[in-house]
Amino acid sequence: MIIEPNSHTLGARVLELDLSIKLKDNEIDALMHALGSHSVLEFPDQSLSTSQLKSFSERFGQLYISPGGRAQAQGHPEVMILSNMLKDGQALGIKDAGQSWHTDMSYSKMIAFANVLYGTTIPHRDGKPLGATQFRDMRAAYEDLPADVKQTLADKTITHDFNKFWEMMRTRPGSTRPALSERERQARPPAVHPAVLIHPISGKKVLYANPGYAIQISDLSEQESTEMLEFLFAHQLKDKFLYTYQWKKNSLLMWDNIGTIHNAVADYEPHEHRYIERCQVMATRLYDARGTTQPIMFASGSTV
Repeated sequence: MIIEPNSHTLGARVLELDLSIKLKDNEIDALMHALGSHSVLEFPDQSLSTSQLKSFSERFGQLYISPGGRAQAQGHPEVMILSNMLKDGQALGIKDAGQSWHTDMSYSKMIAFANVLYGTTIPHRDGKPLGATQFRDMRAAYEDLPADVKQTLADKTITHDFNKFWEMMRTRPGSTRPALSERERQARPPAVHPAVLIHPISGKKVLYANPGYAIQISDLSEQESTEMLEFLFAHQLKDKFLYTYQWKKNSLLMWDNIGTIHNAVADYEPHEHRYIERCQVMATRLYDARGTTQPIMFASGSTV
């Protein structure tokens, strides 16, 4: 394979690699290290079935199955459909997924390692692609924090709650998201993680706080926590940490959830069709069951 870093703070293209064919263990390890270095990887010109997407994704860790059961590919509950398209009047997928800055699964005790998205229908207008995915670099954001803030966060944890993001999305104009059922709420209880993580692949410190799910910093009053979170959210959204990926048909995009936050740009209309299949890879190859304070080792024997 060939890995070509781009000129931005994040991102690289992976060339000469057919993801429909089972990769060797050393190739998977190389891609994991590339994620640790570049955070966002594009694999252009792929041709994948839903089954092949699932098979590729699960090489990186256990795949998450949403307890809500919404927008799952037929026969493959690990694959979620992100789409604004209709068939016989019924939605094919979730049309508003990811449309605010967040880190997937930060509300879970076992956090997410990576997202794997494969786009087969990409909206365009006047020859330009729509529906970009944006990223912010949380390693660079941490390094750029004032020294006193770093000191404050050094021994702190943050509580993350799924319901915060869900309710925020429900208030958006045109949203058809129902309220979470009690079963869905119980399946996603709040989780607590260090405010600053040591990335298990790169070894770099990253800011693990995001506007979508973070609700409370430990050992601070409610007012102090709110003020600190507002500062962190404004800080991490500075343009110098930004990388925007413009989608291309039949490209697969994979990103590291630990070292980034992301946002889906909703700049297309209902008639401008989008169809993407997604797998959520949990960090089961990077952390043990005790959570984010206990990194482990993966197949190559490298410490992560």
